[in-house]
Amino acid sequence: MPLNLRPMTHEDLGEVKRIQARITRQPVPQPWMDMLAEHVDKIYRLGFVAEEDGALVGFILGEIKIGGFGTELSGWLELVGVDPEHMGSGVGAALAEVLFAALLKRGVQKVYTAVRWDSGDMLAFFKKVGFDQSSFINLRRTNQAD
Repeated sequence: MPLNLRPMTHEDLGEVKRIQARITRQPVPQPWMDMLAEHVDKIYRLGFVAEEDGALVGFILGEIKIGGFGTELSGWLELVGVDPEHMGSGVGAALAEVLFAALLKRGVQKVYTAVRWDSGDMLAFFKKVGFDQSSFINLRRTNQAD
């Protein structure tokens, strides 16, 4: 049966949580679930899922930023997750294409993401779906309580 790609709904959140827990091998915290819910039925935050034979096998989250980080309008691929049993089968790439098309429909031509430099599998995935180095430098600040 072909892959069914569609917008994420509130009814999908439990299955997305299951996939995320399988990927990370850790319980999914409530703040992550709250963030996830913010990608359902929103204009500037997008969420899509992939179904195969009626079961969710992957998800992707994106966001549109306006006037942020030196760009007038940009899209950001925030998170992609594929059930470990389906990794390498094209689910992630199919989800990325759905996100890219939705962003383009909203006028977004440049899409960004961030990845750890030592995450070879994710670097290879992002290169496969068309990402290359950007002009951004990723910075970090660690907050500490007094």
